[in-house]
Amino acid sequence: DAARELVGPIISMTITLAAVYAPVGIQGGLTGALFREFAFTLAGAVTVSGIVALTLSPMMGSRLLKAGASERGFAGWVNRRFESVRRAYTHTLTGTLRYRPVVLTLWAIIAVLIVPFYMFSQRELAPAEDQGVVFGVINSRNRAPVNPPWMPTGAYTAASVMVIEMIGPTSSRAASMAARSGGFGGMVTKPWSERKKTAQQLLVESTGPLSKIAGIRVIPLTPSPLPGGGDFPVDFVIATPAEPQQLVGFAQQLVGDAMKSGMFIYADSDLKFDQPQTEVVFDRDKIRSQGVDMSQAGQDLSTLLGGNYVNRFSIQGRSYKVIPQVKRVERLTPDQLSQIYVTGSKNDMVPLSTFASLKTSTQPRGLKKFQQLNSVRIQGVVPPNVPLDKALRLLEDDAAKILPQGFTIDYAGESRQLRVEGSKFLGTFLLSGILIYLVLAAQFESFRDPFIILVGSVPLALSGALMFSFLGFTTLNIYSQVGLITLVGLVSKNGILIVEFANHLQETGLNKLDAVIGAATTRLRPILMTTAATVIGHFPLVLAKGPGAGARNSIGIMLVSGMIIGTLFTLFVVPSIYMLVARTHRGGEADAELESILPEATENELPRYVAG
Repeated sequence: DAARELVGPIISMTITLAAVYAPVGIQGGLTGALFREFAFTLAGAVTVSGIVALTLSPMMGSRLLKAGASERGFAGWVNRRFESVRRAYTHTLTGTLRYRPVVLTLWAIIAVLIVPFYMFSQRELAPAEDQGVVFGVINSRNRAPVNPPWMPTGAYTAASVMVIEMIGPTSSRAASMAARSGGFGGMVTKPWSERKKTAQQLLVESTGPLSKIAGIRVIPLTPSPLPGGGDFPVDFVIATPAEPQQLVGFAQQLVGDAMKSGMFIYADSDLKFDQPQTEVVFDRDKIRSQGVDMSQAGQDLSTLLGGNYVNRFSIQGRSYKVIPQVKRVERLTPDQLSQIYVTGSKNDMVPLSTFASLKTSTQPRGLKKFQQLNSVRIQGVVPPNVPLDKALRLLEDDAAKILPQGFTIDYAGESRQLRVEGSKFLGTFLLSGILIYLVLAAQFESFRDPFIILVGSVPLALSGALMFSFLGFTTLNIYSQVGLITLVGLVSKNGILIVEFANHLQETGLNKLDAVIGAATTRLRPILMTTAATVIGHFPLVLAKGPGAGARNSIGIMLVSGMIIGTLFTLFVVPSIYMLVARTHRGGEADAELESILPEATENELPRYVAG
């Protein structure tokens, strides 16, 4: 009888938990790629668990449970303690149902708090993870060469060793590789068991010593926790059809504001007007008077300065390029170009200085494009305690104030992933809620009962979970967002147990008030047991340390806090909403009365139908 009574709730809870993962499994982008296997695996596990609960569990209960065993020993002590809890809950619930407007007002206030909690929670793509390494991007100052080029040792390695000695046994070794105007290095930390400092702490502590290296700039950073990110976490793009010269001033202003805010360890733009350029300007009148062909002069300059090969020759079976070029010592400065000779009209040599002048200007190192528009990328590194979303909002607010019409902002790398993936959460969440509502509506054959279940439990659990992200215990990232979606399915089961049994008690003849009190009191124990199992099972994620702890903490905090707060309020709010919204189910005496009326009505109406 007990198994037959629970068939409906078990089917409803199983389908609900399985359906909540469907939008996550079919979602595209980075979130879909990361959590597709997770979603389908849990949906399958929940389905198998529901089948086991309907088949094997009743059989095992009939074989293993003995009559009277729950009244003796430790089980008896637990039952007596729980009976006290049940009586206290029944007394409190009865009191709250007398003041339903107060309960509903409190529910509305908590539900409305979801908006500020969500809006003002810090956001990031994924929590920073300690991957055991701190990278260093090496840039030369004023395009000076990094010394020595393409060698495994140098100023960066020496400074890194100094950092290692300063902070103690946290890091084990350092290495670097430098090209002429930049390079890349890194410090590898010791295993977690041999150190107490995280890679993020090492990053902050290494910033000062590395900034003192003469001639180069070293930007320390940790690798992105997810694949697909760029070199820097902050990657802010300004695009426009205007000339690059107009972009430089705005970019420098944004970089200055970013560094003044204290949110950035490093910030800079990739558009630099510091490349000296010398143009050879021909005087056409002088060229004509000297008898020099302009195309021949250009060809000679290209040959002497361009570095292109004109032929190949073979020595001992090997092929080598022939590259005619002026000696390096004779082309180090622009003024030396005036000493170059080109071919004249009679194959005589004519000095370049007799018909050409030099025009010096400053040009960008490279012209950047983004979606076929002139662009500048502002890249930066933020400290571990500053969420990426907060840094991007600072740049977005400043850009909205200073950028004129025709300039647009965009993102690249990890910043783009944050903005794209973060915007998908609300759509996925709403789709999960709609699927659960439709599944419950089909199961209960009613649109009211699913409304009671979801409205009486989900907003309360979400508000409780988002309160911890609002207070800074975690951030809104793809892991915590998946935790919130999971929370919807987990907390809905509390309402399913109460509403389904309340409907059943109404059908036995109880009025709505007595039915909902009886249902909530009877279902209190399974609700508390399943909630305790969920909380205890996920609580180790809250305490996780070491590699991957950031992702585990985010999911754990959302599920544990949401289940505790959501269950606490659900036990009192769902009965009040049930009294307000649920319909009265006819049963018991009403069914008996109908059964006595129907035969009499049938006998009276039968001749009329036959005569017709």
